[in-house]
Amino acid sequence: MGLLLLYLSGQIVYLYKNRHSLRRRLNTMDSIVNNAPVSIFAYCASSILMTVTNKYVLSGYSFNLNFFLLAVQSLVCITTIGTLKAFGIITYRQFNKDEAKKWSPIAVLLVAMIYTSSKALQFLSIPVYTIFKNLTIILIAYGEVLWFGGKVTSMALGSFFLMVLSSIIACYGDSADAKSAADTASLYIGYFWMLTNCFSTAAFVLIMRKRIKLTNFKDFDTMYYNNLLSIPILLVASLAFEDWSAVNVEKNFPEANRTATILAMIFSGMSSVGISYCSAWCVRVTSSTTYSMVGALNKLPIALSGLVFFDAAVNFWSVSSIFVGFGAGLVYAVAKQKQSKEAAQQLPTTK
Repeated sequence: MGLLLLYLSGQIVYLYKNRHSLRRRLNTMDSIVNNAPVSIFAYCASSILMTVTNKYVLSGYSFNLNFFLLAVQSLVCITTIGTLKAFGIITYRQFNKDEAKKWSPIAVLLVAMIYTSSKALQFLSIPVYTIFKNLTIILIAYGEVLWFGGKVTSMALGSFFLMVLSSIIACYGDSADAKSAADTASLYIGYFWMLTNCFSTAAFVLIMRKRIKLTNFKDFDTMYYNNLLSIPILLVASLAFEDWSAVNVEKNFPEANRTATILAMIFSGMSSVGISYCSAWCVRVTSSTTYSMVGALNKLPIALSGLVFFDAAVNFWSVSSIFVGFGAGLVYAVAKQKQSKEAAQQLPTTK
C-alpha cells in the first residue's frame, strides 16, 4: 500500500512539474483540430482515395449493387468509430431519438448524394466526373448568398464561367472518344446522374452546415449520425430496388474475383471513414463554399489518377478540360482570398 501511495505521489509530482508541457501538447492538438489548412489537406487526401477506390469497385467487375456497397461503407464506418470510442480514442454523443429525427432529412440527402455520385462514377470516367463536380460550387455559392449572407464577386463569377467551360470541353472530349451509340447513351446517363448529384450535394452541404450551427455537433457527432441513419435507408433501398437474384449476385461477386471484390468493398468502407470525418471537419472549420472550393482544386490530382489507373479518354479536349477546371479553381481561390481581405479591412476597429 505504501508503494502504491509513493507511486501515485510521484505521478502527481511529475504531472505538476510538466503541466506546462501537457498544456502545450493539448493546445497543439486543439490547434490542429481547428486548423483550416490541415483539415483541407486531410479532405483532399481522403477524397482522392475514396474516388479511386469506388471507381475500382463500381467499374472493375460490372458491379451494380450500388445501394449495398454504400450500406457496407456506412457499416464499416460505424464499426470503426464505435471501436475507437470503446478504446477511448475518440468520443461522440450517445444516440438521441429527438436529435435523430431532426438529423434524418440530412441523412436522406446524404444517401441521395452518395448514390447519385456512385451512379455518375459508374458511367463516367474519373476526369469527366471530377470536372463536372465543379458545377456544385456554383450552386453552393449562390445557396450561401441566400442562406448565410454570402457574396459573389465579379472574379468569382469569372471562375464560374471557367467551370462551365471546362465541363463543356470535358463533354466534347468524352463524346469524341465514344466508339458506338451505346457509349454515347452511357455518357448521357452519366451526365444525368452527375446533374442530380450536383443538386443533392449542394443541398446536403448547405443544410448540414445550418444544422451543425443549430445543434453544435462536433465532427464525430456528425459522422456518427450521418452513417447510422443512412444504413437502414440504404439497406431497404437495396432490397427494394436492386436485383438480388442468384444470377445477379454471381455477376457482382464472380468466383474468380470474389475475394478481391469483397476486400475492395471493405477498403472502400474504411476510406469512407476518412472522407466522412474530413468532410465534416472541413465544413466546420472553414465554410461550405471553401469546402466545395477545396474539392475543385483537388480535381487535378483526382483526374490525373483516372488517366493513369483507368481507361479514361486521353485526348486534347479531355486534358484541356482538366487544366481549365483547375484554373477555374485557382481563380475562385484568389477571389475568395480577396473577398476575405476586403471584409477584414471593413471591420470596425477600437482605439
